[in-house]
Amino acid sequence: QVELVESGGGLVQAGGSLRLSCAASGRIFTNWNMGWFRQAPGKEREFVAAIRWNGASTDYADSVKGRFTISRGNAKNTVYLQMSSLKPADTAVYYCAADGTGTTGRIVAGYSDYWGQGTQVTVSS
Repeated sequence: QVELVESGGGLVQAGGSLRLSCAASGRIFTNWNMGWFRQAPGKEREFVAAIRWNGASTDYADSVKGRFTISRGNAKNTVYLQMSSLKPADTAVYYCAADGTGTTGRIVAGYSDYWGQGTQVTVSS
């Protein structure tokens, strides 16, 4: 069993920054790709960012490129999402994802083996 626990969400004003963290535990391997998704009220869950297991490549949704940065911790079972220049449109529950299949393409396509419970990010105007 794998557990993903997100933290770092909260309320921030437009233009501000937040850093989300995700810690993975359980039967997870260092060669798993990880990513972030978000779901706003009344909308479907959408891909935000993904990082390859070794940190060699990253992918971002067009809506967050240049503002968000995904990275992995030294322990490889942690992943971060640094969010800057936040907009009210970024308001959503953010979910961590871990996937043990191939490249990050599966995460980019919206699929993952495991999901966290989510952390709320609210950006006020």
